[in-house]
This record gives sequence, structure tokens and C-alpha cells, in this order.
Amino acid sequence: MRLFRLAKILAVSSRYGLDEMLLEHEPSGRLASISRVLHFWRRFDEPQAVRLRKALEALGPIFVKFGQVLSTRRDLLPPDFADELAKLQDRVPPFASALALAEIEKAYGKPAAEVFTEFSVEPVASASVAQVHLARLPDGRDVAVKILRPDMRDVIDHDIALLDTLAGLVEKVWSDGKRLKPREVVAEFAKYLRDELDLMREASNCSQLRRNFEGSTLLVVPEVHWDWCTPSVMVMERMRGIPISQKEALVAAGVDLKALSVAGVEIFFTQVFRDGFFHADMHPGNIFVATDGEKHGRYIALDFGIVGTLTDTDKNYLAQNFLAFFQRDYKRVAQAHIEAGWAPADTREDEFEAAIRAVCEPIFDRPLKEISFGKVLLRLFQTSRRFNVEIQPQLVMLQKTLLNIEGLGRQLDPDLDLWKTAKPFLERWMSEQVGLRGLKKAIELEAPNWAHTLPQLPRLVHQALSRPAAPDLSPFLAQIAAGQRRQNTLLALIAALLAGILVAPFFF
Repeated sequence: MRLFRLAKILAVSSRYGLDEMLLEHEPSGRLASISRVLHFWRRFDEPQAVRLRKALEALGPIFVKFGQVLSTRRDLLPPDFADELAKLQDRVPPFASALALAEIEKAYGKPAAEVFTEFSVEPVASASVAQVHLARLPDGRDVAVKILRPDMRDVIDHDIALLDTLAGLVEKVWSDGKRLKPREVVAEFAKYLRDELDLMREASNCSQLRRNFEGSTLLVVPEVHWDWCTPSVMVMERMRGIPISQKEALVAAGVDLKALSVAGVEIFFTQVFRDGFFHADMHPGNIFVATDGEKHGRYIALDFGIVGTLTDTDKNYLAQNFLAFFQRDYKRVAQAHIEAGWAPADTREDEFEAAIRAVCEPIFDRPLKEISFGKVLLRLFQTSRRFNVEIQPQLVMLQKTLLNIEGLGRQLDPDLDLWKTAKPFLERWMSEQVGLRGLKKAIELEAPNWAHTLPQLPRLVHQALSRPAAPDLSPFLAQIAAGQRRQNTLLALIAALLAGILVAPFFF
């Protein structure tokens, strides 16, 4: 099967000129010349970015998914390529309804009609690894049923192996291949993709995010119906709302777009800095807005296959970077990068500071409509390249999410001042980590453990005080010192005698 898959990939690559795109980065240029000679009949009227997108669409869902992920890596791609690949977000055709029904029967051991009182055979949404159908449980609750594409695991294993081979080739022929680590990018993609193939994992992500925002007036997360969840089928509460991309419909429903844009920023920073657990696939297709009842005007999050996590260390350094950035303290930004090990220890702080200032200073005090985070990130990546800053794998998803937030904010309220909106939240978070508020929080976290530890303290103190005093070792140490002195004296005498023996022939 792998040989047939490889043959198809080579055929599609040749049809859209992918070999030419790759080989033109080979330093000598000889391989690109040979390719043009061998494919003398090819003529391309479309830009390279368009041809790459069409090639990935022709290769199927896995390559479409790879294109979606790659579109977020503006450190690897020129802006026109990243923009074109971003179009892959909502262009995945659904699989046949008969296959969906077969997957349900395989998962439950009985047909859909015996599992649900109602089941819509036509999907309401389709993605690269799964699609969603509407249904009703026997107790009358309306649900959304997410069904994994059939036989995805075998296809993924084959395609990932081929992508890894291609990434290895990129490392060899592209001058920047080793620094950008394309094989690590593929490995990271494979990890997230395989996680998405386990819908129980996605259900747990959904449940965790719902718990984090329980009682929130900003974000609504569907409830997971665990009794109907399997690794290939996920059943969750049906959410009703308007896609965030339909701005006119939101206005007609009485949604305050300015308030919505501010809420989006707060949701992002809450997920990142409070929880260290964030929805990492927040493109417009996965975000709705509730318009009914008490949930009116709240965000609705969907599709939890990709989430990002951050350690306390990551959060601390990120907060320092953001705050220093908002305060235009570029020296502190440079220092934070070096302290975190993101930049080499021998990096000249003043030069790094000046380079960051040149990128960031022009965008301050300007509304979102006049700022492109994509271009800013691209310039920051170029700066990183100059100073040999390693791209942090744990921050790639965060960068992607930040770009998604930019897109949403630009659509809802182009006049949104991101800096003024985010700065108070970050300052509040930092104050909770240090000072009296930080101490109070630490005590609250540790207090439950004291119930076990405090009763033991008197006994432990008594044991420590009751132990026999350590023996006085001073006489023994004095003897050792005296012996050492005698040894040193003897060695000095031997050295003097040897020196005398060596020097004597010159005088006699």
C-alpha cells in the first residue's frame, strides 16, 4: 500500500510542480535545473502557493490537515503561502453517510436507530479526521455525534512515514533545514494528529475546558455524554448559536461586537496564564456565539482535538515577555529570552534588544486594523534566525492561537486596542504570583496538606532533640592534620635531597 501511496504522491507532486518548489532552495541549483529539463513540458499559470494548496487537497485529508498546521508556521513559510494554506480550514469534503452509520454500528454493536431515537444521516460539519451528525438520545436530549473517518489510522501511519522522509530531504537540500527542524515539525504534527484519532481524549479535553470555565459569563463549553463515547464516536451536548464569521447575523441578533472582542482577549489570556490549558484550534469554524436566553452573547467553543499546555515556568516567562512588551521594555524582553534559554547564553543583550525594538516599536498605539500580527511574527522569526533563537515547540500552538485571536478581533472590532485590553489582565496575574497575593494563593494551595503534616511536627521535633549528640571529632581531626603536616615535611626533605643529587655534578 505504501508503494501505491508513494506513487500517487509523486504523481501529484509532478502535476503541481512541488519538486520544483523544493529543489529551488538547494544551494547549488543543479537539482532544480535537472528537474526542469526532465519536466520540459510543464507550464504553470498559477502561483506556487495556489499550486501547493491544490496539491494537498488532491492528496487527501491527512495532507489537508498538514497544510492547516503548516499555515500557522509563519517561521517556515512566506506570508502568501501561509495565507493560501489557511484556506484549507473549511474545505474538507464529508465521507459517505453509509460509512458513518457503519462506524456507529461498529462502535456500539447495534445500528444507529437502536442507539438514538433520531439520527440525521447528513453531516452538519466535516473536518479532516472526523465529521459531525445531529441526533437525539433516548432521554430526549439533543446531541452532536462526532464520528471518526474510517480506516484513518493506517492512512495516517503511511502518510506520516512519507512526510518524515520528505522532511529529511528538506533538511538536506534547504540551507535553513537543520535550524528549522522540519522532521521535528512532522513529529509534532504526528503527535497531535494521533491524539485527534482518539475521541475519548478529545472528550476529556472538552470536559477539562468546561470545568475550567464553569460558571463563566464569557465562554460556554458543551457537556460530554460519557456513556455514549468511544474512541471512534464522541457524543456531546448540542450547541446552538451563530458562527462567529457571520458578523451581520450577530449584529441582527443584538450581540455587542465590541464587548465580544474584549471577551475573546480575556478568554485567551485566562486559558493561557490562569489554566495553562488552552483551545489551540480557535479558527472561525470552531467558534460560535450563543444568542438564546441567559447565554446570549457568550462564546461557544467546539472541536477540542488540539489543545495546548504550558508549565508554570513557561507561563512565568511568557508573562514577563508580554508585560515587558506592553511596557516597551525591550531590554527585559531580551533578558527573559536569554534567561529562559530560548536565546544562546552568549547573545549580546544590547544587540538583541535593538533588533526587538525595531520590530515592535512601530505597532504600538495602533488599532488592530492597522496591525498584522502575521507580519510582526514573521519579522520576529527573522530576528530569531539572526540571533540563533530556537523555536520553542511548546509555544508553537500558542503562536497559532494568537494569530487566530488576531483574526477574530480584526473581524469583530477593528478598533480594538489589544495592548490596553490585555495589559491589566497580565498585571493582575503577575501580582497573584508574587507579593502578598501570591503568598496568600500559595498558602491556600498548600493548606490542605498541612492537616497531615502539622500533627506530626511535635513528634518530629522531639525526635530531633532527643537524638544523641554527635561525637566530638576535633581530636581525631587534629591527629589527621598533624599526620598530614609530618607527611608534607618528609616530602619536602625528599625533594630537597633529590634536587641536591641532581645539582651536585655541576659543582664537583
